[in-house]
Amino acid sequence: MSLFDDPATPVVAVPIDPSAPLAERMRPRTLDEFVGQEALIAPGRPLRNAIDQDRLQSIILWGPPGTGKTTLARLIATATRAHFIAFSAVMSGIKEIRAVMAEAEEARRRSRRRTLLFIDEIHRFNKAQQDALLPRVEAGDI
Repeated sequence: MSLFDDPATPVVAVPIDPSAPLAERMRPRTLDEFVGQEALIAPGRPLRNAIDQDRLQSIILWGPPGTGKTTLARLIATATRAHFIAFSAVMSGIKEIRAVMAEAEEARRRSRRRTLLFIDEIHRFNKAQQDALLPRVEAGDI
C-alpha cells in the first residue's frame, strides 16, 4: 500500500477547514485512506468484511496514544452509517453514561441508526459504571 495517491481509488471531496490543525486536516476520511492494520482492514480481511457487511460486534482497539484508535472508530461509524459517540471513561460517571444511552436510544428512534460508542480508557471504569453500561451492550443497543 502506498502513502501516495492511487489512481485506481476514487477520491471523494470532503470539505476540510483550512484553519483546522494539520493533524485534523491530514486525518484519513475513509477506511481506504487509513494506513496500517492491513491484516484487519484491507479489503477481504476479517474486520473489513464485518464493516462492509454491517455485521460489526463489540471490539477493543488497543495501542499507545496517537496510533489511530479514535480515527478508526470514526471511520467505522461512517462506513456503517452509525451514530458515533466518543466517551471518556476517565471524565465520566453514571450520569454521563445514562445520557449517552439516552442519546443512542434517541438516534435509534429518530433515524433508525445504531450507535457506535467509543469509550476511551475503558479500563478505568469502576464497577458501578460497568453495571450501568453492560445491559445496553448485551442488548446490542450500542
